[in-house]
Amino acid sequence: MPISKSEGSTSQRKKKIKSTYAETISAEEINKLDLQRYEGKVHIITTTEGINKAFNKINKKNAVGFDTETKPAFKKGEFNDVSLIQIATEKEVFLIRVNITGLTPEIIHFLENENIKKIGIALRDDIKDLQKLKDFNPGGFLELNKVVKHIGIESNGLRKLVAIILGFRVSKSAQISNWEGDTLTEKQIYYAATDAWVCLEMYNELLKKGYL
Repeated sequence: MPISKSEGSTSQRKKKIKSTYAETISAEEINKLDLQRYEGKVHIITTTEGINKAFNKINKKNAVGFDTETKPAFKKGEFNDVSLIQIATEKEVFLIRVNITGLTPEIIHFLENENIKKIGIALRDDIKDLQKLKDFNPGGFLELNKVVKHIGIESNGLRKLVAIILGFRVSKSAQISNWEGDTLTEKQIYYAATDAWVCLEMYNELLKKGYL
């Protein structure tokens, strides 16, 4: 992700703000929390028509949760392209199977749109992998791992941040699975939807408490 010239300068650097959140959390503490997942409406998109309908809704939003999934590679030197883009709004999650659709002009426009905050974790890797499919200039991405530093949260990664900020546990058991299968399993669908949804939920929670 491009870094602006002013980022990191002394005058621009954000000072840490004291928050009510824990600095870190252990695996044992996370495992004691209730397991939750996204339970709302999910759209699985494999066609140009589906993409157009999805972005008619997405493009009206100021902020969305964002994530990608890629079929794991188990051999040295093996690489797989991004299979899935997940975009979460307050009421719906869109799972775009880009291994089928490719990166269409509508998707590229969204990825470059500065006016829609795309909130996620480890976004640099997501962007780099998506750019292997088609080059674009990323705009509007907000990295939660960086955001939480200025409020004193030292942990990073989705599972830990969800536990600290939202107070529940999410499953990562479907992460290493075949995202290029003919159909996505129910387990994959809810795993993928949850990952994007919690990013938006964390953003909204931090916004509500005045940390953003």
